[in-house]
Amino acid sequence: MSNPLTSFHPPVVSRSIIGLCVLAFFAQAQMPETLMIEGALWPLGPDFAPWQVLSYAFLHGGMTHLLFNMLGLYMFGGDVERIIGPSRFLLLYIASVVCAALAQLAVTALSGSPWPTVGASGGLFGVMLVFALLFPKAKIVPLIPPIPMPAWLFVSLYAGLELWMGVTGTQQGVAHFAHLGGLVGGILVWFYWRVEFARRAR
Repeated sequence: MSNPLTSFHPPVVSRSIIGLCVLAFFAQAQMPETLMIEGALWPLGPDFAPWQVLSYAFLHGGMTHLLFNMLGLYMFGGDVERIIGPSRFLLLYIASVVCAALAQLAVTALSGSPWPTVGASGGLFGVMLVFALLFPKAKIVPLIPPIPMPAWLFVSLYAGLELWMGVTGTQQGVAHFAHLGGLVGGILVWFYWRVEFARRAR
């Protein structure tokens, strides 16, 4: 039986997510308070609503925030979706976004932070994780430092950096544990696929 991870698909979902995030950013410029109140991920309490575990990922805190997340989705999402297909990519992205939201809700509950969270970073981290598993030797050149490295090393170092900054409280205002939650979502989906493929191959 052929492995569904070896087929080829156009990156429809990843490009659509980029388009929706860009549209949402322009909508934020027109009604910033409404979208932040309704769509951002608020800590558990009176401002929290269930849909926020997904809607927050389409909102961003500024042009730079949007640009880096969309660039990452463009760089990694297209190649991942071409291999795993649109339905699996959508599952990967949603699972990563939701896991990132759950991690952030846990952190804000423990810390007592009153601030909301926005951004597609959690989904992006899950996509990067699967990219590194599919293409471990692909060369990545990060902005800082601009040193070529294999994808597996880039994602490993990035995850370690996020963990260190989250534990030490470095770079306040960035949801480091949400990023790690996105990685966990990617790992869970990957293992689900491996179990599914092994069961079908029997």
